[in-house]
Amino acid sequence: MAKRMRLDKLLANMGFGTRSEIRRAVKQGRVTVNGDAVKDFGMQLDPEEAAVQFDGEEVVYRETIYVMLNKPQGVVSATEDNRDRTVIDLLEPEDRVLQPFPVGRLDKDTEGLLLLTNDGKLAHELLSPKKHVPKTYEALVHGDVGESDRTAFAEGVTLDDGYETMPAQLVIGEKESRGEDGVFSRITLTIHEGKFHQVKRMFEAVGKKVVYLRRISMGPLQLDPALPLGEYRPLTDEELTMLQSVQLNG
Repeated sequence: MAKRMRLDKLLANMGFGTRSEIRRAVKQGRVTVNGDAVKDFGMQLDPEEAAVQFDGEEVVYRETIYVMLNKPQGVVSATEDNRDRTVIDLLEPEDRVLQPFPVGRLDKDTEGLLLLTNDGKLAHELLSPKKHVPKTYEALVHGDVGESDRTAFAEGVTLDDGYETMPAQLVIGEKESRGEDGVFSRITLTIHEGKFHQVKRMFEAVGKKVVYLRRISMGPLQLDPALPLGEYRPLTDEELTMLQSVQLNG
């Protein structure tokens, strides 16, 4: 038997909209529980036993999981791999049972924010090329990143396969000289698509090399600065609501 949960949380987890959208729908009498229209969006119910409909559509309960992982280097963004540890291997057994998968991917040597869920609808919306969900990275780049690079990225650069990127926002941070190794630049870059090795290839297109890369945000979801590398935590209700709003916009 599933644990009891709030009606609005059930509907939000099943992808029927944000909490505010759902609460409004409940107040409008568009949600029924066991055949009766209800107006209490906070009512507690057993999601496996209650017959819930939203605008006449049956709500099929499936336990969902939404976690934020601070991915370390050395693990791959996959559900299984014959050679390397995967991000799923970092989860506790009780969380693996729910069969979450990474939303998008980070390279094996890239750190930072990775969302894991079994909510296919949400994952599809976040990864849809039509949505242009922004992703922000911090990087250490071998080379003197300057204003010409910022301008080039703002206009879009041509990658090695001829693909021209969408405009990206480059913020140039501190620089340091390492003697014979030359100049290294710390940058923050926001892109609006997700091509293979895109950040690394964008800098290669302007003659520079990324030596460290970390993702710090995906859409409205920000990497928790208190989350240790290699650790994960469930999304808060607020974070989940913000992510689900991506489904309703664009």
